[in-house]
Amino acid sequence: MKLRACAERDRAMPLTLTAIFQKVPEGYIGYVEELPGANTQGDTLKEVWENLQEAVTLVLEANHALREGRGQASPLQFGD
Repeated sequence: MKLRACAERDRAMPLTLTAIFQKVPEGYIGYVEELPGANTQGDTLKEVWENLQEAVTLVLEANHALREGRGQASPLQFGD
């Protein structure tokens, strides 16, 4: 999977990631090995591919926002 990602000073740089796709009884799952949180599922391989591209973009944007101080991570809370 190749995509363009935000780098220092808002310059785009090429980034190559490893996308893994698996057939499961419910359809397909997909995830990116190098990017925790970038995973998805779908009925077709095409749907999973499209969803995974969006997931990667969202994770990279969230990480960039946190690094720039534009967002904040909230602590995990567990029920009693």
